[in-house]
Amino acid sequence: MQAQALAGQGEETGEMVPLGLLRAGQSGSVGEVVGNLELVHRLREMGLYHGATVRMIRPGSPCIIGLEGQRLGFRGDDLARVLVRVPAMAS
Repeated sequence: MQAQALAGQGEETGEMVPLGLLRAGQSGSVGEVVGNLELVHRLREMGLYHGATVRMIRPGSPCIIGLEGQRLGFRGDDLARVLVRVPAMAS
């Protein structure tokens, strides 16, 4: 029921994919951060928490993402642990 309420409030309902799969210029909102407690805590402190909007600036490993006006670099291992919700493509 909570997911339906969030969807009704304008939350994106697109597919969840690992952050590392975004293409350059593509944006999404963080849906989930998974992994051991220390890694999840570190990523959340950097701003990768549920609902945060991220934009892929340079894909690869390391990649560069845009987050709240800042640019952050990540290795592929860390990116696989951040799932982002990307808008559904219009047909």
